[in-house]
Amino acid sequence: MTNEMTVKLAHGAVMPRIGLGTWPMDDAQAAVSVVQAVEAGYRLFDTAENYGNERGVGQGMRDCGVPREDLFVTTKFNARWHGRDLVRRAFDASAERLGVDYVDMLLIHWPNPEQDRYVDAWKGMIALLDEGRLRAVGVSNFKPAHLERLRVETGVLPDVNQVQLSPRIARKLPRAYHAEHGIVTQSWSPLGQGRELLAEPVIGEIAAAYGRSPAQIVLRWHLQLGLTAVPKSADPQRMRDNLAVFDFALTEEEMERISSLDQGERAAVDSDLVGH
Repeated sequence: MTNEMTVKLAHGAVMPRIGLGTWPMDDAQAAVSVVQAVEAGYRLFDTAENYGNERGVGQGMRDCGVPREDLFVTTKFNARWHGRDLVRRAFDASAERLGVDYVDMLLIHWPNPEQDRYVDAWKGMIALLDEGRLRAVGVSNFKPAHLERLRVETGVLPDVNQVQLSPRIARKLPRAYHAEHGIVTQSWSPLGQGRELLAEPVIGEIAAAYGRSPAQIVLRWHLQLGLTAVPKSADPQRMRDNLAVFDFALTEEEMERISSLDQGERAAVDSDLVGH
């Protein structure tokens, strides 16, 4: 099922569907984990200004022995850079910390609607995309109402919206908007937070039937919904396991049983109230 492993984004970049999340690694951990992840087959790495580990991720990219053009790095900037010209400063700082000439995808980390400058930030990102400094432009934690403002006021929608998403927080409304407008959904905390989700009996039962780990079953659920995901792990074996989900398929009934764990939008972090 190798055709499942990547997705072509709206602005032309090709992105792996499963990447390595790096929060809350520090620089030293991130540098080691990126090298280990490359050895396991990963090519997508997700970091952020707020994670404080961009230098480590960049070091790992240089140490891994794979050409830069074969790697896909995503980073994100904070609310202080929400402005058309400020975004360029945020990009320059992240690129310097990563040690790269271009960033594959830059995300607005949170909409921070009380500040009401995310549309200005989006205009700055479009300019960087046009200049070739970015291969893709995206957002994180945006609701459909935030995305609609970008569409109406700029005519350009994100390649990706990265949102909190797992079987317990299935985000049906955002996913429907994304599907309608050609936006790729990327799941953060795709395995839930803590071990509660992976201990759900229905997931354990399906995992046992396939001889797979609960995490592999959950990641397969993401893939079959057409999602992408950035699970975090610093353990080389878990990294390999998280990527080994392209050689089996869940039945429609199994997908529905997993989806029935959804607790609705109320279970998600409210990005109208939270952000940085």
